Amino acid sequence: MRVDARGLTFEVRTGGPETGVPVLLLHGFPQHGGEWDEVVPALHAARLRTYALDQRGYSPGARPAAVEAYRIPELVADAAGVLDALGVEAAHVVGHDWGAIVAWGLAAAHPARVRTLTAVSVPHPAAMGHALATDPQQKARSAYIALFRKPGKAEKVLLALNATALRKMLGGVGDAARVARYADPMRQPGALTAALNWYRAMTGADMKAVGPVGVPTTFVWSDRDIAIGRTAAEACAAHVTGDFRFVQLSGVTHWIPDEAPGPLAEAILARVAG
Repeated sequence: MRVDARGLTFEVRTGGPETGVPVLLLHGFPQHGGEWDEVVPALHAARLRTYALDQRGYSPGARPAAVEAYRIPELVADAAGVLDALGVEAAHVVGHDWGAIVAWGLAAAHPARVRTLTAVSVPHPAAMGHALATDPQQKARSAYIALFRKPGKAEKVLLALNATALRKMLGGVGDAARVARYADPMRQPGALTAALNWYRAMTGADMKAVGPVGVPTTFVWSDRDIAIGRTAAEACAAHVTGDFRFVQLSGVTHWIPDEAPGPLAEAILARVAG
């Protein structure tokens, strides 16, 4: 379905009983709301109503040109605006990768809108800041961001030779068809630039502005994540004042919703249950 919010039109994948308790699902880079397809059947079986949003830059009708339009406060306002448009006062919120950053921001700034939070792969921004300041390995893990922030060059590198680099980056999601499901939309004119603008608009001030989270929270991290190390993952608890659970998935890469949908669904349902 299409949802109009904040002057933009978002694509939203819906499922589950229409009267079910709502769950807002926020994807990461360079994916889309389809990354939750193997997670949501278990949520629907638990009588939950899911809304998997194609976020700003990923929905063709929500693709502003200015880099500044992709700052974290704008992304968080989109999530709240979509909930408004759906008539949802409060939802269980689940976010993966960049979607986790949006979810952290939403829970910190608008706790009344978030029943529970399940953040996947990316910890609270302050935990990331701590790891980048104290752990040389995390600095090395995050070095790719410097390329992503370079307009034109990043697009050239990622899309060259039939998007070889982009497809290689997505290798952990599964077979070639699954990789193509995410890579092919990024080859459409303007799509990859819009997705990379999330990185280009990112500022230290915006990351630091995300305060402590008081809603019941689960952080799901996988020990084969090449982007997020243990220092950042274990620092997450210090930035949650509500009930906090840390779920570690062993032998799983960064692409948790694709690679381990069953264990992730279990973690989400456990958090939703209280």
